[in-house]
Amino acid sequence: MTEKISTLQQALDVVEALDPEEQAILVDIISKLLSQQRRNELLKEVAQARRDYQQGNIKQGSVADLMAELNE
Repeated sequence: MTEKISTLQQALDVVEALDPEEQAILVDIISKLLSQQRRNELLKEVAQARRDYQQGNIKQGSVADLMAELNE
C-alpha cells in the first residue's frame, strides 16, 4: 500500500507541475480511459450473462417468485 501511495503522490506531483490547460487535457484523457474501462467491463459481463443463459445457468420467474425464494 505504501508503494501505491508513493506512486500516487509522484503522479500528483507531476500533475501539479503541469499548466492548467495540460491538467485539463489530462483530466479529459483519464475520464475517457475510465469510460472505456467501464465499457469493457460491461461487455465482459454481458458476454458472461449470454453464456450463462445459453448454458441454462439462470433462473427465470417473476418478482413474486424471487421474493418467495429469498424468504425460504
